[in-house]
Amino acid sequence: MPLPRSLRSLFVGLCLVTGLTACREPETTDASIAAAREQEDGAQVTVRGHVSVAPGTFESATFERGFAIADEGAGIYVKMDEAASVALGDEVEVTGELGQMAKLRVVTAEPAAVVSLGNNAAVTPSPIGTGEVDEDVEGRLVRVTGAVTQTFVDDAPYGYKLWVDDGSGEIQLFFHISAGFDAAALMALTAGQSLAVTGLAFQYEETYEVAPRSPADLVIQ
Repeated sequence: MPLPRSLRSLFVGLCLVTGLTACREPETTDASIAAAREQEDGAQVTVRGHVSVAPGTFESATFERGFAIADEGAGIYVKMDEAASVALGDEVEVTGELGQMAKLRVVTAEPAAVVSLGNNAAVTPSPIGTGEVDEDVEGRLVRVTGAVTQTFVDDAPYGYKLWVDDGSGEIQLFFHISAGFDAAALMALTAGQSLAVTGLAFQYEETYEVAPRSPADLVIQ
């Protein structure tokens, strides 16, 4: 696995001190998130971005404790068995293996491969149409607004489902139980009510959906 930035710097420094001309920094794949997403499964990648979804938010359905990051052009989910010590908005560098989790594009990483870069800035969700949630925006923090077309479906212990449409196409909303959503509050929503929802553009198998991070991401209009 490629070395994190801090270890790469140490490696190069030792080479300079010892004067070993054959000593070289290990080759890495250092790309934007968009470029990393285009590589083949199994590729070792290093990506940088700000945390858009906190560690463990989706644990009830994904059975892991990962988080999501975004840069100016794209976003991606970081799959982890152990939660990293990062918070919303933290800028991080992640090195890991590109792959898929139930067809969601992910980077699988260990805690030691998540490096904080010491800069915090909130990720701004991109407003998009309900019919535009697809592979092109998967992994990004988005905001959709639409009328409820299908009401509450209980998918416990994983989460709860609703569907909304702004006229451009229906999209499923998936409310992870681990994100703190109350079933009774979601059951009270009725067909035709207008909702504004911020969440990760997610994919589970063949279904694209928007996954809010907390009850604050759901606004009844």
